[in-house]
Amino acid sequence: MSVNVGAYQSIHQELLSKNVQLIAVSKTKPNTDIIELYELGHRAFGENYVQELIDKADQLPKDIQWHFIGHLQSNKVKYISPFVHLIHGVDSEKLLQEINKQAIKQDRIIDCLLQVHIATEETKFGFDGPALHEFLTSGRVKDYSNIRIRGLMGMASFSEDQTLLSKEFTTLKSYFENAKKAFSNGQFDTLSMGMSGDYQLAIQLGSTMVRIGSLLFGARNYSK
Repeated sequence: MSVNVGAYQSIHQELLSKNVQLIAVSKTKPNTDIIELYELGHRAFGENYVQELIDKADQLPKDIQWHFIGHLQSNKVKYISPFVHLIHGVDSEKLLQEINKQAIKQDRIIDCLLQVHIATEETKFGFDGPALHEFLTSGRVKDYSNIRIRGLMGMASFSEDQTLLSKEFTTLKSYFENAKKAFSNGQFDTLSMGMSGDYQLAIQLGSTMVRIGSLLFGARNYSK
């Protein structure tokens, strides 16, 4: 058994008490690991790669909620649009347009999070603060009839500097509170921030959803 069941149960109880949702990041992990968590009652899994997600969705139970948490290219949206539960990394309006187009074709509403760039690394994607504010106050949100923007997502710097991480999470939380003002339907309710190394700090600073992989599944093997 390669799933750390004890860690899962402990984290699950911790998050349940704080009303925070756990996304089990299963990228590169075999279906047997996912089934092991599934049989413990878990349903929300996060994947980074489109082809891997398609394969797993085809082979695994249909009541799994698949979260796409990686960088999504516009030309790949059509492959996951029929079934994806939540797209975390909507980092541009161009991508939003394509998701809406594919959602219309599928005759469904696709839930999305807008990704905000809060880290020091340039390699991470997302709207910056001014671009996010401009988009949300422009009124263009209503142009996307088949998208429901549920909140924001961000990735902190890859660092052990708690002061830096606190600053980045606090920044994202403030963006989230300001962005809420653009939505009156009460469905803008998700702040996805925090991973295996920093999720407890993220929760302290307002996260409602965390993405945890290595604490549950162990280190990843990227050689496959």
